[in-house]
Amino acid sequence: MGLLAALTRPQAEDFLILEASLLNEWRLEEWRALFTDECRYLVPNTNGDPYAPTESSLYLIADDGHHLTERVKRLGKKTAHAEYPRSRTRRLISNVRFLERAEDVVKVESSFITYRASQGVTDTFFGRHEHCLVELEGGLRIKEKRTILDMETLRPQGRLSIIV
Repeated sequence: MGLLAALTRPQAEDFLILEASLLNEWRLEEWRALFTDECRYLVPNTNGDPYAPTESSLYLIADDGHHLTERVKRLGKKTAHAEYPRSRTRRLISNVRFLERAEDVVKVESSFITYRASQGVTDTFFGRHEHCLVELEGGLRIKEKRTILDMETLRPQGRLSIIV
């Protein structure tokens, strides 16, 4: 029996908590390593269809593997002004459940709250994550992560400078 077929909800939850911890600790290269090379990281806008095609709809983030790698590199540099000095973040993951199970992919949904503190301001982002997990080199990897914000709008400045 393969890893995906035997994957339990607590194991999936532990993986999602690991991902959140890496982001909280700003270990972005290790976080990127949780993804496959041909991954997608998607954050649809707050007022549209979260499953609309990226080619014809506005997305806050629509990264493929290459762009996600570049995002991680950029956030690690001092020239990333919105994140230098870097924000303090805390991510809470809950309500983990399987949406779909197939032989080669498991789709997991979770609720999240991400707190971001920077320059005396605390922002709160909340919604749900949908992860498509695959088995690669004997471990779990993220093939696609879709972060659906349940907020009507972003704060007045309208920026999303962290990885939610």
